[in-house]
Amino acid sequence: MELVAEHRGEMIVVSALGDRIDAAGAIQFKDRMRELTQTPSLRVVLDMSRVAFLDSSGLGAVVAVMKALGPDRKLELSGLTTTVQKVFRLTRMDSIFTIHDHLPDDLRQVG
Repeated sequence: MELVAEHRGEMIVVSALGDRIDAAGAIQFKDRMRELTQTPSLRVVLDMSRVAFLDSSGLGAVVAVMKALGPDRKLELSGLTTTVQKVFRLTRMDSIFTIHDHLPDDLRQVG
């Protein structure tokens, strides 16, 4: 799972460049997120607009990242595709995470 981070003041925006977060890549996803979020920040926004598929292992990995950030840091999600959004809704994880329809224009990465 390729992830790219951009630091914006007190926020880190992480863009998931792969099209799936599943059992095959869940551990790699968690490890890479841990690396990218080591820099102190109040908020971490995960842009998932390119992720078309998320299974239970992928959902578990996203939850593990949220827990690893600790109580003082917040993991927010952005750009969920319809399929991924359905997973969050069916598991009621949409009530746990702050979910944005898309990244605000000033937070989008160029490229």
